Amino acid sequence: MKSIKIFCLLLCASIYVNAQTTLPLEPVFKKTYQKETRNTNGKPGKNYWQNTSKYDLNVDFNPTSRLLKGKVQVTYTNNSPDTLKEIWFKLYPNLYKKGTPRKSKLAESDLGDGVAIEKMVANGKSIADFKIDGTNMTVNVPAVAPGKTISFSINYSYTLNKGSHVRTGQVDEGSYFVAYFFPRIAVYDDVDGWNKYPYTGAEEFYNDFDQFNVSITVPGAYGVWATGDLKNASEVFQKDIVSRMLSAEKNDAITDVITAKDLTDKKVTQPNAYNTFKFEAKNVTDFVFALSDHYLWKSSSLVVDPKTKRRTRVDAVFNPKHKDYYEVIDFARKTVEAMSYTFPKWPFPYNHETIFDGLDQMEYPMMVNDNPVDNRTDAITLTDHEIFHTMFPFYMGINETKYGWMDEGWATIGEWLISPMIDSTIVDEYGVQPTASSSGGKDDTPIMTLTPDLKGSGSFTNSYPKPGLAYLYVKDYLGDELFTKALHTYIQNWNGKHPMPYDFFNSMNEGSGKNLNWFWKAWFFDDGVTDMAIKAVDKTSGGYTIVIENKSVKAMPIDLTLTYDDDSVEKNHSTIGIWEKGDKQVKINVTTTKKLSKVVMGNPHTPDKVKSDNSFSVN
Repeated sequence: MKSIKIFCLLLCASIYVNAQTTLPLEPVFKKTYQKETRNTNGKPGKNYWQNTSKYDLNVDFNPTSRLLKGKVQVTYTNNSPDTLKEIWFKLYPNLYKKGTPRKSKLAESDLGDGVAIEKMVANGKSIADFKIDGTNMTVNVPAVAPGKTISFSINYSYTLNKGSHVRTGQVDEGSYFVAYFFPRIAVYDDVDGWNKYPYTGAEEFYNDFDQFNVSITVPGAYGVWATGDLKNASEVFQKDIVSRMLSAEKNDAITDVITAKDLTDKKVTQPNAYNTFKFEAKNVTDFVFALSDHYLWKSSSLVVDPKTKRRTRVDAVFNPKHKDYYEVIDFARKTVEAMSYTFPKWPFPYNHETIFDGLDQMEYPMMVNDNPVDNRTDAITLTDHEIFHTMFPFYMGINETKYGWMDEGWATIGEWLISPMIDSTIVDEYGVQPTASSSGGKDDTPIMTLTPDLKGSGSFTNSYPKPGLAYLYVKDYLGDELFTKALHTYIQNWNGKHPMPYDFFNSMNEGSGKNLNWFWKAWFFDDGVTDMAIKAVDKTSGGYTIVIENKSVKAMPIDLTLTYDDDSVEKNHSTIGIWEKGDKQVKINVTTTKKLSKVVMGNPHTPDKVKSDNSFSVN
């Protein structure tokens, strides 16, 4: 191995530069420090609070008409210091209501009347003082003082969409993915108060950590899979199905819970006109369910926490026609294993994870709605990306309506890192080239731009690859051990709570013991082109000096491929730390006795916009 020297910064100069870098702080976050609901060390403050609800949901779903009739009984606890005189609800199915403002393109034939509120009772008294505005519903209520509760009973109905599948709807004749299907209370937090952002079909979600007891009644031939634990398996599935499911919960091997023969013989569910599936989920941000009368079910489980020996069951439920899905159970199991033991190296937090063969590419607590794909690589990257969302935004209660990057960026780096663990031939470059080509363009704004304000290509790059690259570079800079310590500090501080961007930045600084504000500011608060160039390669008495220019304000790693005249090749890597002092040019010294013939700069995860200046031939 050749000796390589890098002209790095003096430690004192680095400390000085870091000490001068502060992150722009919005007034709403400054107030949280003043109120001590949040702390500049990244932890929740001594006065941190969040509200919570207990839901009892009773749903009757008719697959033929797609009519969903429900009754929601919810008790909401006001843990805030404020007296609440109105309660905001989310009516997500109203995305499909005629006249609702939306960013998603929906067929006119899929638009209907939305959610019908047939009866509403608050604390035992009928209430008619409510207003529905698109996907938001506001209800005027008797004052709910701090520490007090209010209970609602709401009878409602709506027709599930058949087409224009946006995260929910009919999948085929006999299969349905039903999400966002009940009136739910919006988040009231210490930053914004009520979350008033409407659901447009583009931005995603922000929910409290709640308790759910759910009963779902469907025709007898249908199996149901959902968030939470099935509490009455023997009442709804036939004996052999239950036995196989219980076996899968204890074994590493893949079990065929529902086989083609079971479907042909009609020996899946109990032979009743209707079956009611009962589920329970605690401390989760949402509840969804899916049903089918013709899907296969493969299942397996693994120990996710070696200390407690706790196991997670992994399910793939799919149409027999979709051949790619026969391997999905293996991809899913390996993803859960990689998450628990390698990255983020945190025990998978839930009892099960179900990958359901649907028409989208979307995550939900303990569930994934994934369309079939054409090749194995796509099946792997899609599966691990969506399952990785288990940590962000579900275990960590991210406000996706404002900061989509706080969860999509993590799912992106999760996909980049885990996909090659499943198949070593995969080099996952998802989103890197779009980041490079769009950098410095009209749609390129700082990552901290609120998600609803993103436009064009920025709607993708700001949420997915740009933050994913930032996390990847910090991981490279800190090293795996220190990065894991920093990330675990963030997770420990905020799992089951509502972290905001500064909570993340501060937790990572504290956990790593390094002030990373020089990096956070450039990558998350500044915009501009991402571009580097090889400016010169100079012969020295001990070898060569390579001069690299950063045309960006953002620090990026430098990866050089050095080719010598004897055709030998050497790799040279510098982390983002080489730019920590704020220099626009750095020198990399290569000590060698060989003659250098060519230097090429680049890496699959470096979004260098202009590549024509990334190659240098040495005379």
